[in-house]
Amino acid sequence: MPKPEVSVVVPVFNSEAYLAACLNSLLTQSYEDFEVLIVDDGSTDASLHVIRPFVEKDSRFQLIKCDENHGPAYARNQGIAVAKGRYVAFLDSDDYWLPTKLERQLAFMQEKSTPLSFTAYWRCDGEGEPKDLVSAPHQVDYFGLLKGNVMGCSTVMYDTAFFGRVLMPLLDKRQDFALWLQLLKQVEVARGLQEPLAVYRRRAGSLSSNKLVSAWANWRFYRRQVGLGFLPAVYYFSCYAIYGLKKHCRKGRK
Repeated sequence: MPKPEVSVVVPVFNSEAYLAACLNSLLTQSYEDFEVLIVDDGSTDASLHVIRPFVEKDSRFQLIKCDENHGPAYARNQGIAVAKGRYVAFLDSDDYWLPTKLERQLAFMQEKSTPLSFTAYWRCDGEGEPKDLVSAPHQVDYFGLLKGNVMGCSTVMYDTAFFGRVLMPLLDKRQDFALWLQLLKQVEVARGLQEPLAVYRRRAGSLSSNKLVSAWANWRFYRRQVGLGFLPAVYYFSCYAIYGLKKHCRKGRK
C-alpha cells in the first residue's frame, strides 16, 4: 500500500458524546490522502463502540488501544510512533475540522515552504456550534510563542521530512505547547494560516476552562519544563496573562 501524505493522530479518552462528530469531519475532508490513527487511551465509556464502525468501513482509519489511561501526551505519541505520512497533524477527539482543512493547510505549507504550520479556528460550546473566532498570527518564533500559545493543537501540522517524528514530552498539561517550542528550536518560525479550519469545543467545567488551574499550570511550565529563571518566568507569565485577557475581551465584544 502506498504511504499516505498525512497522518492524523486522534487521542481518545471517554469522548463518546463528541467522537462521531470528530471522526465524521475526517470523512468529509476534500483532501483524501491521509490515515487516521485513533488512540483509545483506556476509555471506560462507549468510545470504542463509536470508533469501531469507522475502522471497519474505511481502511484509512486505524485503532490503537491502550489497556489503561496514560494521558494525552502518551496517547498522541503512540500514534506519532507508527505514523506513515510525511505530515503529522493532530485532532483532539472533542474537536472537529472543517471540510477543506487538510487541502488548504497542505497547499499553504507548500506555498510558504514551511515545515510547521497552524491555522485560525472557531471556539464552540458543548453543543458544537461555532461561537467566536480565534485568529492566527502570520508567524511566530520561539520567544514569541513563550508569550502565549497561539498554536491550537487541533490546527497544527508538522513535516517529518524536516523534523523527523518528534514525540510530545510526557507532561500532564501543556504537552502540546512543549512540543511546539521544541520544534521551534529547529526552525525559525511557524507560519499561521488566517483561515479558520478547525472547531475547538470548550466544555464547561473542563480543566482548560478553569482560569486558576490554567494559570498555575503555565507558571510551573515556564519554571520546570522550559527552565526559565524567576524574572524571565515572571515576564513571560505576564505576557501569557495579558494574551489571555485580550482573548477574553475580544470574546466578550462579540
